[in-house]
Amino acid sequence: MKLIALIDDDPDIIEASSLVLQSKGYEVVTANNPDDGYKIIKEKNPDLIILDVMMDEPDDGFFLAQKLRREKISTPILMYTSVSKTIGFDYGQSEMVPVDDFVEKPISPDELVAKVTKLLNN
Repeated sequence: MKLIALIDDDPDIIEASSLVLQSKGYEVVTANNPDDGYKIIKEKNPDLIILDVMMDEPDDGFFLAQKLRREKISTPILMYTSVSKTIGFDYGQSEMVPVDDFVEKPISPDELVAKVTKLLNN
C-alpha cells in the first residue's frame, strides 16, 4: 500500500483529501503545519507528498519543498495552491518551486486521484 503524506493547515482539505485517497487504497498520514509535516516525512518516508503552499506563512510550502530537495529527498511532491488563481500567477517547476505538479484548490476528487496516480507511477 502506497503511503501519502498530506500537509495542509485546512482541516476540511485534509479530511476530504484523506477520504478520497483512502477510498482508492492509499494510506494517508497528515500534518497541519510545515514542522510536523517535515517530521512525518522524515519518520514515515512516504511515497508521495501533498503540500499546501500557504499555511502559517504565505510561502511555507515552498520553503518546505526547498528544504526537502536540499536534503536530497526526491519523493514526488504535489502542491496544492489557490494562490495562482488569486493573484494570476502561474507557477512553473524551478529551483525555487521544486515540486513535481500543482493542483488548484478547490480540488475535484477525480483530478486529485489522476495526479496522485500519475506521480506514483513515474
